Amino acid sequence: MTEKIRCWLVERDYDDKGLVTLAYATEDGEYVYRRELAASAATGSKVTAAKSIEENQLERVDDEETRERYVTEVERTSQRYDPNEPI
Repeated sequence: MTEKIRCWLVERDYDDKGLVTLAYATEDGEYVYRRELAASAATGSKVTAAKSIEENQLERVDDEETRERYVTEVERTSQRYDPNEPI
């Protein structure tokens, strides 16, 4: 069984096709999980501040600036919201 790691919402990007990409990052900003949804599915209680993501679903973040931004966003999100709180 793969270990699950708590990741926090750090990005929510909308495109012109009605899709939203959610990015959840680890606290150290080293790894990210991205999920693409229809914008209608990404509203309300379906998007929470944090998710437990299986380790094998995480992608390494190679860019140092992006990692630093993710760390800042994780800190901000984790201080303002409970993990299961809709965001």
